[in-house]
Amino acid sequence: MELIKSAITGDLTSRLISFLVNKFSDHTCCEEKVTRLEQLLLRVHMVVEEADGRYITNSCMLVHLKMVVTAMYSGYRVLDIIKYMKNKEDTGDLVNDSAALSFATPLNRSRTTVCTARKRIFSSELQCALEKLESVVGDMNEFVILLAGCERISQKPYDTYIYIDNFMFGRHVEKQHLINFLLENNIAGPPPVLPIIGGRGVGKRTLVTHVCNDERVSSQFNFILHINGANVGQITENGNLSARTLVIVEFFSDVDDNDWKTFYSHVTNLSRENKVIILTKIEKLERFGTVKPMTLNRLVYEEYRYLFKTLAFGSTNPVDHPQLIPIVEEFAELLEGRLIPANILADVLRKNLNVHFWLCKLRQVQITAKKNMTMSGTHPHKLFDQGHPAHFTGYVLSPPTIITPNVPQNDLPQLRFGDLLTGHIFPPKGDFKLISWESRILPYTSFVHTARFCLSLSQDQPESPLSGRKHRRPFS
Repeated sequence: MELIKSAITGDLTSRLISFLVNKFSDHTCCEEKVTRLEQLLLRVHMVVEEADGRYITNSCMLVHLKMVVTAMYSGYRVLDIIKYMKNKEDTGDLVNDSAALSFATPLNRSRTTVCTARKRIFSSELQCALEKLESVVGDMNEFVILLAGCERISQKPYDTYIYIDNFMFGRHVEKQHLINFLLENNIAGPPPVLPIIGGRGVGKRTLVTHVCNDERVSSQFNFILHINGANVGQITENGNLSARTLVIVEFFSDVDDNDWKTFYSHVTNLSRENKVIILTKIEKLERFGTVKPMTLNRLVYEEYRYLFKTLAFGSTNPVDHPQLIPIVEEFAELLEGRLIPANILADVLRKNLNVHFWLCKLRQVQITAKKNMTMSGTHPHKLFDQGHPAHFTGYVLSPPTIITPNVPQNDLPQLRFGDLLTGHIFPPKGDFKLISWESRILPYTSFVHTARFCLSLSQDQPESPLSGRKHRRPFS
């Protein structure tokens, strides 16, 4: 009997020691991988930032830059996930595997199994991100050497820090393509036309404005003229086109071919050194281009969530608020890569880094999305994209209208979406104008919805971003 007890005790001791050694080795290995990931991301981000400050004309370098940027944002997402999991472990929210082996309740065993499976997934994603970044860094030597020979872009730092949301994020490759188009000398023939195609709110005007602020680009043209597509016929009244002019024309609907020919021939006759950029979401207008059109899609998830996190935390270090990181993930998935909602919500969240406040705003967005999915089967942002109204508690919002300064408005009261989200005021029981976004760049456009009160929608509905509470200040 003593021999049996001794053998069992020895076997259990051996297994326990083996388990602890393996667990310690796994933990040490994971820590080393995370450290390596941070080092690789630092190196890659340094190269991306340097590339963003250079004029790159080599098309193959731009292809490589796109691969580097994709790997970088994927790596940042994995790093955030790992850091979040680590903080949860440090606070004891995750069940310790070794303790759960002998003393777990059925619930604890279930949680342990889920957490272990989650760790395996995270470990797999960590390894994948490392391999991707290792491959990118390994192929980066030639890129860095060639980059050093590219001319440096003159920076204007004041423009980037006056507002946390007043900067050009991403679009590294698209920006370089646009700069190359504008700086290239016109060959013999009519002025070149570049169509930039993209959906509502993907950043077409922002991209063009950012590039036009570049010193080399602005010095290339004597005038930069912004035209609404509905007014192309008025181009003949502008005498500035006799000098070298960049004409930026934005179309919100299709245009007759004869009207375009009249417009284009006038631009050509005045100066063959002029250039034309078309901004539109209508793919058919590609037919007016003389060079390959540029297509702007929404940011991919990894890049979008990095942007949202940057906007939401501002100058605050996200490491100081680990519980907010998973909420960022939820917001990024709900907003589906849209830039205007990201700016609106991030501006509100940045002013109150409280986990309960963030969860409350997340729930409001979820309720609004679920309600529209139930009523129309479509996300509210997609309804706006399709030109249809979206439902909010007690209100029906029309698709946003793009308003430029000095345009006469009706007498309806105006509210800002951010003020409603913060809960400072609640809307009136009547129609009003809801300003969802006001641009800080030329031509200083605003996105304005018409909100129509609907009593049938306001009854027995859960709170949404437009619903008021009794403690809020009424709008007047």
